[in-house]
Formats: sequence, C-alpha cells, structure tokens
Amino acid sequence: MSIVRELRQAVVDCNARGLMESSRWAAQQLAGLPEEETGTGEASLEPVQPVWSREDDRHALARCHFDVKEYRSAAHVLSDCTSPKSTFLRLYSLYLAGEKRKEEERAEAAGGRPPRVSPQNAELEGLEAELSRLCAGSADGFLLYLLGLVRLDGASLDGARQALVAAVRAYPANWCAWKALQRACPDLPAALALGLPEHPARAFFLASLAVDLHDSGEALGWLEELAPRFPASDVLVQLAAEAHYNLQNFDEAQALFEDLLARDPHRLEGMDVYSNILYVKEESAALSHLAHSTALNDKYRTETCCIIGNYHSLKGQHERAAQYFRRALKLNPNCLSAWTLMGHEYVELKNPPAAIEAYRRAVDVNPRDYRAWYGLGQTYELVDMPYHALYYFKRAVFLRPRDARMWNAMGHCFQAGGEAEYGLAIRCHMRALPHDKEGVSLHELAKLHARLGQRAQAAHYHRLVLERMDAEGLEGQDAVEALTYLADCYEAEGDTTAAEACLTRLLEYGAHSKESARSAMDQLRCALGSAATPVRPDTPPSR
Repeated sequence: MSIVRELRQAVVDCNARGLMESSRWAAQQLAGLPEEETGTGEASLEPVQPVWSREDDRHALARCHFDVKEYRSAAHVLSDCTSPKSTFLRLYSLYLAGEKRKEEERAEAAGGRPPRVSPQNAELEGLEAELSRLCAGSADGFLLYLLGLVRLDGASLDGARQALVAAVRAYPANWCAWKALQRACPDLPAALALGLPEHPARAFFLASLAVDLHDSGEALGWLEELAPRFPASDVLVQLAAEAHYNLQNFDEAQALFEDLLARDPHRLEGMDVYSNILYVKEESAALSHLAHSTALNDKYRTETCCIIGNYHSLKGQHERAAQYFRRALKLNPNCLSAWTLMGHEYVELKNPPAAIEAYRRAVDVNPRDYRAWYGLGQTYELVDMPYHALYYFKRAVFLRPRDARMWNAMGHCFQAGGEAEYGLAIRCHMRALPHDKEGVSLHELAKLHARLGQRAQAAHYHRLVLERMDAEGLEGQDAVEALTYLADCYEAEGDTTAAEACLTRLLEYGAHSKESARSAMDQLRCALGSAATPVRPDTPPSR
C-alpha cells in the first residue's frame, strides 16, 4: 500500500476509534506531501458503498456519547458489539472514564491539597486482563496500542514497550501509539534497539523523542531527512521550531512558528511554545497580538490560556497570570507547560510552597523535562535550602548536561557550603564554561579563586571576563570587579603601568567606581612619588 493510501485509511480508521490526534496527524502528513503525489488516481481510496449494519448504528451512537465525554455511556452502548472498531472504542471509553474519575479524585482532595497517595485509574487492572486475552495471537494494532497504554500507566514499562512496538508494526500510521512509545523510551539508543518498522512515522517518532529528550541536534538531523519527502508538513516545521527553542536559537524558532501562522492564521497547536519565545525576547506587542487573536479563536483552549498567562506575566501581573495557568490545567490537567509556568508565577508571588507543588506536578507529568527540576532547585535555593536545591539541580543537569545554567546553579549550591566545598563549586563552573553564553561561570570562577587566595588563577579569569565583555561591547558590574581586582594585582606585582590602565578604565563607570578609581590612582601616584596633579572631580566642591 502506498503512503498516500495508508494515510488516507488511517484518517478513517483512527477517527472511527476516537483517536483524533492520530487522525489529525495522518491528515497533516497528507497535506505535507507534494501535490503531484496526492492527486486522484491509483493512490485514492476506492469509493465503496459501505453496508450499514445494526452494530454500525450502535457504534454511531457510542461515538456521539464519546464526543461529549460520556465515556461510560459509550462503553455501555457497545457492550455486545464485536467488530474491531467497536471493541476498541468500548475499551478506550472505559480507559478514559477511569482517567476522568482519577482527575476528579485529585481535585476533590481535602482543602485543595494533593492526596498523600496519587489517585490511580481504577479501570487499569480489568482492562489489562481483557486486552491481554484479546491480543493473544492478534495483530490488531489498535488493541495492542491500548494494551501498551494501560501497561504504561500501570508502570509496567517492559510490557508496555513490547505491546507498543507490536502496535506500530501492525499499524504504523497510528501516531498515538508512537507517542505512547515515546513515553516508554528512556533514550534514543534504547528506541533504536527496538526493531521499529521502516516507515516515515519512525523518523517522525525519533525526531519527536529527540526533542522531548532535549537532544535537539539529533532531532534536526532526522527532520532534515524527512523534509524532501514531506516538504509542506506542519508537524515537521513545529518539531524543528521546538528543537531550535530548546537550543535557545530563539530567532530561528520564531521564524518557523511565524511560518506556521502564515500557513494557518488560526493555528493554536504549538502556539504556547511560540508565546514562550516572545516572552523571553520581551516582544510585548507581538505577544499581546497573539493573546488577542487566540482568545478570539478559542478562548477555552489550553494553549490560549497559557498564551494569555504569559502575556500577563510579561506585564508583571503575576496573580492574573497564575489564574490563567490554573484555567489551562482545568482544561488539561496533564499540561506540562502550564504546571511549570504556574510554578514560575508562584515564585514571583513569593509563595514557595505553591511553586514547589506546581513543579512537582510538572515532574509527575513528564520526569524528563528539565525545566521543572530546575524550577524546584531554584525554589529551594530561594528558601535557603541549598542541599535540597542541589538534588534537583543534579536531576536537571542529568537531563541537560550541556546547559551552563544547570552547572552554574550547582556551583552556587556548593558555594553555600563554605570554603570546604569551593573545590566542588569550581568543578561545576568549569563544566559550565564551554557552554556558557552569558559569562556567568567566568565571573564565578574568578570570585572563587580570589576567595581561596589563588591570585594568579583569579586574575586569569578576571582577564577572560574583560576580554569577553570587550568583544561583545558590554559594560557592567562584572567589568568593575574585574578591573578593581586586576588593578590591585598589578600594583602588588609592581606593574604600575598596567594598574594605572585598569584604574583609568574604571573612571568610565558609575560614580562609586569613579571615586574609588580616583582614590586608588592618587594613592598609586603618591606611592611612586609622582608629581602629577591628582585627578580632578567632575564637579567643583560645594562652597
């Protein structure tokens, strides 16, 4: 079967089973194929008039219940139906009914606090037993997918992987099965060792997994391979945009998201990530326009609430921002970005317990997202618990080993332990050094060596601080501290020319630095017996 016929059939099959994400994915990939490949002809499905049966009537009624989230009614209507699509819809409805009840129990926790034991889907045990029986010797890719999903939620990762690999082999165009398999794969090598089918969906899966693991370079490599085959795929463009966002290539990511908006001005999928970029770049006008347009489009979508929350946060309205993130979580309790962003807002509102709870919920949703671990570390650091913070920063650095922020944060925690742990702090900042675009690690290394009395090493890093700032045309307190320290070093070494050069540069900075530099310059000249006139102040003394 050609890829066009397969994708068209997937749109029909997945839609009949209530797998709307898979149905949309297949339709998006059809739209992403070259026009000449999707024209009418042999690639089209043959127009066959279906024979409508009594079971089809019941399936249609069940789909109506399913679409309005009356999952138990849907399952009840299909209780005697035996066709593959009806069997799947019945069992999937029971699964979603259990998920719905689980979230209700969480929301009903006393005093709004989370229960000590996290609620579980009560349907999992019965579903696994029935699905295991139905899937024994069966090649129904949809039932195998549901079995894998049930096992995944039951923390049976090996069994889940086995079922999900069988599911994607039996029906490769079911994107939901690939996404579930993504949750079961700890890393890319483990995924590559699974013996996945040679299918375009495999490359999309590997790219999506790489983005999820923040291995964005690998993700972009897979996407480059797919681009000639799917030149107009929105899925491909969004994955590339998210990969660039993870790499902090904000300009490239912004351009790709704007390309998606040019194709569909009413698009909502992925626009919450786009709003994060606008927030980081402080493009308030663009973020305001995005918030307004998405609110007009669909006010009660999770993405819309996150976008509006970001807009209020950028304006400093943190309570309003938290309100919109809470609204997003009512719509989708598993929205990772909403939990993380709400944690950020509670930090701004000086409510550490609420921030910690939000970040922990984000970790529950996706333990592989470094932002929540990093947020937990920052929050514990704010409440002066550096060793608790260190644990969470270690989890974050495991997920982002090439992110300087994680290593620098660990270094700060070790600094809190006093001089005995300065060596560990130095090691952390050294690990940050090759990836540090902000120069934080250079400044910290200079300070630590100075505290340890290692003047040569401290002077070396202070010089590097100045070189970086001069190369980038920057000014600031780091330069003031570097020049002050180097002036003292040069004076101690007897290099008065270099010391005077540093002090002269200090005169270019703020009033306090100027006065300190003038005083040091006068002392230096007096020590040398210089007859030079002392540096005059900018304003005459008061009369």
